[in-house]
Amino acid sequence: MNHVAVVGGGTMGNGIAQVFAQAGFEVTLVEVSRERIDGAVGSISKSLDRLVKKGSIDEGGKLAALDRVRGVTVVEEVEAPALVVEAVVESFPIKRDVFQALDRVCPPETIFASNTSSISITELAAATKRPERFVGMHFMNPVPVMTLVEIIRGLATSDATYRTVEETARQLGKTPVEVQDYPGFVSNRVLMPMINEAVYCLMEGVASREAIDQVMKLGMNHPLGPLALADLIGLDVCLAIMNVLHDGFSDSKYRPCPLLKKMVAAGRLGRKSGRGFYEYA
Repeated sequence: MNHVAVVGGGTMGNGIAQVFAQAGFEVTLVEVSRERIDGAVGSISKSLDRLVKKGSIDEGGKLAALDRVRGVTVVEEVEAPALVVEAVVESFPIKRDVFQALDRVCPPETIFASNTSSISITELAAATKRPERFVGMHFMNPVPVMTLVEIIRGLATSDATYRTVEETARQLGKTPVEVQDYPGFVSNRVLMPMINEAVYCLMEGVASREAIDQVMKLGMNHPLGPLALADLIGLDVCLAIMNVLHDGFSDSKYRPCPLLKKMVAAGRLGRKSGRGFYEYA
């Protein structure tokens, strides 16, 4: 396996493309326009610059990694990758359509992996003709820094597919953890209700945003408070995951906080929009 395709060049997608390129893989990055490809490659270059500054890689390593990334705007230009990692918006219909398009152009032996943070791997796999070669590969944000990768088995995921993706994650310097296909998997089934409860605390006036985050940082040794973390993740992403949990389990404990819904409706999505629970320059 030396050629992978990454579909989606946003925050997660460009990070995934970077770690594959740094590990020596040839990467085809798929985005909807040349402008978005240029933006993704620019983000990768800035991330690599930070690594050069830290002394983690040299300038030659940076240039070699960038040279391994090729951008295309249609899936038909993806040339027979051994693995495709999808990292588009957290929406089942959009992801399903992406995989159905890939299914038509990729060889039968290509493995499909979704970076979804909560959507059913089994349902996505069922939209393709290769459910046994379909798996979840959930990277953490920021991808170049965080070592965890949740590898999620769908109902039909074969042992061979799981082992191949597990070994690939190790080649990237990541730590793979096996997870079964339930809403939110492990990471977001635990994390998102905590964030949601922090938003309830803010809405109900239990404490200020700073105080809520300070309690979790100093009392629970979290590196980032839950409200600041929600801003980093994106409030729209947090809401989408809470909706998946609520729909998947039909349990009121997963009901999204009304304040979270209101923030998203107002376009206050966190760092990416310049304002969420905090303000960003």
